[in-house]
Amino acid sequence: MKVVILAGGVGSRLSEETVVKPKPMVEIGNMPILWHIMMHYSHYGYNEFIIALGYKGEYVKKWFADFAAYSGNMSLDLGRGTVEVENPHTLDWKVRLVDTGLHTNTAGRIKRLRPYLEETFFMTFGDSVSTVNLPELLKFHKGHGKLATLTAVHPPPRFGQLILEGNRVADFSEKPLETAWINGGFAVLEPGVCDEYIEGDASDLAETWERLSMAGELMAFKHEGFFQPMDAQRDKVYLEKLWDSGRAPWKIWDEQARSLDGKVFGQV
Repeated sequence: MKVVILAGGVGSRLSEETVVKPKPMVEIGNMPILWHIMMHYSHYGYNEFIIALGYKGEYVKKWFADFAAYSGNMSLDLGRGTVEVENPHTLDWKVRLVDTGLHTNTAGRIKRLRPYLEETFFMTFGDSVSTVNLPELLKFHKGHGKLATLTAVHPPPRFGQLILEGNRVADFSEKPLETAWINGGFAVLEPGVCDEYIEGDASDLAETWERLSMAGELMAFKHEGFFQPMDAQRDKVYLEKLWDSGRAPWKIWDEQARSLDGKVFGQV
């Protein structure tokens, strides 16, 4: 099953980083957040990715080319002009990098990928990590028979909450409001969404969700666990802190990637 990841936005609210690279390539633990997202899908056996590129897409292409080349031993036959890479890990990814336009809007990028989408597919944004159970999400989607499912999550707190006992600060809490829900991405879509609900490059996902909702074709899979977008520098610092502590909730994959954690590919 294919996984579409939107990685073409400018990421202006994280301009400290995105002036030189697209937001999905901003690093957490010396690996792009895009890699963390892909590891999440790969943990569940979803290893075929289509990445929609736009802003600084060449950066993403170079990173993946270097990832393939420098993550293993390399043998060169200069006489024949051949290069072979011995892969040291068990990742079995197939990655298609597609230029979807510099100014194309979010839903428009999905529309541009339509030639590669023959059946039900996952879709998410290239800047958020979570612990959502993907097989359960897919089961939920297949069970209701609608065209689209998004994952509803509790919004992460923007500010720490004070726990007061009278005027005394008893504790601090980072827990979000349990009554609120937002769209966390991690969606499942049928190809018909591209055909019937997305008009072209200018189409925005927010309006696409609204159109699907009005037609009764949009369902929400409620995820009560961890979810964190990387919207600003504050979020990057928070995610880095979790990663460095060894308690990153989204790191659900097994030891297959231990040899990769903390390495930066493409720097020689």
